[in-house]
Amino acid sequence: MKSNLLKKHAKSFYWASFFLSSNTLDKCSSLYNFCRTLDDIVDDDDNLDIKEGIFSKFKKDFENKNLDNQIIKDMWSLIDSEGISYQIVIDLFDGVETDLKEKVVINSKKDLIVYSYRVAGTVGLMMSKIMKVKNKEALKGAIDLGIAMQLTNIARDVCEDKARNRQYIEHDFSSIRAIINESQAFYEKSFTSISSIPVKSRFSVIVARRVYRKIGDYILKQNNIDNYNKAGKIYVPVFEKVIQTFLSIIDFIKLLFIKNLNYNSQLNHNILEQEINLNERI
Repeated sequence: MKSNLLKKHAKSFYWASFFLSSNTLDKCSSLYNFCRTLDDIVDDDDNLDIKEGIFSKFKKDFENKNLDNQIIKDMWSLIDSEGISYQIVIDLFDGVETDLKEKVVINSKKDLIVYSYRVAGTVGLMMSKIMKVKNKEALKGAIDLGIAMQLTNIARDVCEDKARNRQYIEHDFSSIRAIINESQAFYEKSFTSISSIPVKSRFSVIVARRVYRKIGDYILKQNNIDNYNKAGKIYVPVFEKVIQTFLSIIDFIKLLFIKNLNYNSQLNHNILEQEINLNERI
């Protein structure tokens, strides 16, 4: 099944996927498989020249619509059926290619937000297209949720990234705490936009948002860099996922009362739009 990679590598998303229809889950799994393939290319232990060659071939095969590759075929099927902008997928390639270096160092907030948009905001946007979101303001909120989740990933994976010679933030607990706090603005901003997701898919996104956000709380519980370094990859335990799922019912009810969605631009999006024309992507 297409959801096998989702089950193996994305435990929080897989938990939330139980609340999707089988058709929507199938499409989301196709998207995840495409994204996972890209990630696996750059995260492989092969030398850089080999990875660059594999990445270049995969990108060329995508651009040339090589439908002999099932993952590319499924992705093009999504692009055509869901009205996904080709430029969004190219943004995703650009983001992943950022990591295709001997050493990766991100030095500014602007670069971090642009990177997070490219590798994750794009995915949030494409997921929203799959879920039939039409409201442009809500689609901006989907980008926010993707960025929030990527900032959570960065906070969780500092040790893993250091081993791969990548530094998105400093390897100290104050920087980790700061990036989790930064993610909160994006999680908050994304909330009302979920009201524009059709009801049949809405609860899944509410659950995913709550569970993923909770990862940040479990990181902060480490209190210091020594505990953090010893903790390994931090996950939300099943009992906490159950609690967050029940709390998601309250969020679902709250969103039923949102009548007019007005996405007010904020500083972080102004920073992003210095590099990315969001209206063109949406």
